[in-house]
Amino acid sequence: MPRTAAAPTLSPSVPRRSPLPSRSSPVPRAADSDRRRTSASVVLRSVLEHGPVARSTIARVTGLSPASVTDHCAGLARLGLIREAEPPRQSKGSGRPHVPLDLDDSRFAVAGVHVAVPYTTVALLDLRGRVLVRRETKHDGTTDPAVVLTRAADGIAALSAALPARRLLGVGFAAGGWVDRETGTVVEHPLLGWREVPVREVLGARTGLPVHVDGHARALVGAERLFGRARGSRSVLHLFAGNVVDAAFATNDEVHHGPRSQSGAIAHLPLPGGTEPCDCGRTGCLQAELSERTLCRRAREAGVIAGTNPTHVVDAATGGDPVAVRLLVERARTVGRAVGLLLDVLNPETVVVTEIGVIAREDCLAALRGAVAHDRAADVRPTSFPDAVLATAGGAVALDVLYRDPLAAAPR
Repeated sequence: MPRTAAAPTLSPSVPRRSPLPSRSSPVPRAADSDRRRTSASVVLRSVLEHGPVARSTIARVTGLSPASVTDHCAGLARLGLIREAEPPRQSKGSGRPHVPLDLDDSRFAVAGVHVAVPYTTVALLDLRGRVLVRRETKHDGTTDPAVVLTRAADGIAALSAALPARRLLGVGFAAGGWVDRETGTVVEHPLLGWREVPVREVLGARTGLPVHVDGHARALVGAERLFGRARGSRSVLHLFAGNVVDAAFATNDEVHHGPRSQSGAIAHLPLPGGTEPCDCGRTGCLQAELSERTLCRRAREAGVIAGTNPTHVVDAATGGDPVAVRLLVERARTVGRAVGLLLDVLNPETVVVTEIGVIAREDCLAALRGAVAHDRAADVRPTSFPDAVLATAGGAVALDVLYRDPLAAAPR
């Protein structure tokens, strides 16, 4: 791993001096800087949500002054994040028509990396969270983090070379298990065998780009709020049921992380009536009951599939296999029971579920909602990204950083 050279030290006899501000230039305060970053974020998100949109409308929906909106729009345009859209045709009224603003989604991209148990997904996304290009690489018998991350970095380089007109702003990394956002570390992922893996450091050294790291459930709840059907919801719960089962909760535009990003670890939440033995020694843990590994094992035992790919169970159900249908509907019903437990505890406005059967089949969604046993079952909906869940999860980590602080994340 390359090391950066240590910064030269100053001699004790030569004190470090800071230039004194002139009387006409007030010293900027931290509060002023924070306020400016927040305002720029609000303006950029308004353009994302409402664009093409007039400056006057941005001022109205954000509560910022027209002068402030004009200033921020000019700055975001200089950074290449927004642009003037085609003005409307001149109406019969007098005066110059308003020139609307829109997101400039043609210049930049972010790279997204998601590491799942069987394979790694690498993708490039535009500023609207749309997947431009992606590739999946199987682990081929090894989940050694050095190998997996090296392949991911090579994948980013290959995809970037395929889209030379796009400048990469950064890399987002997502995975299940315990992922510490602040340190950029996968603390523990038992199914991969990872422990204390410095993802930010490794990917940053190999790509030369800023790297942002988070758990995939939290990444996806952020994506739902930015680009999905949960936009505008005051509180959102996201339940991810794949090989790993975890959750994320967001209120007032903030995703809850907890100390060292341990929130959402529900793998060993006991599910009443569960019968599946868990690696922890207990029976009926949520992940043991809902894992795609469990689904595939039951499908193999029933003669539905021969391998470990859950999409083959969905394919069999689509082909009319009644056993495959039953397995998927039963799993969706169990997911609904888990959602009902979390609804009682957190009472979110919106619940989003990422689960393979619910994504693919209406009968699974109906079974899920029927098992919620809650008068707000209609507020439970499938992911907004059915064809690109994992690619979106990785890219959303980097896009969340951009939309929270565009002045720092965008290139100068």
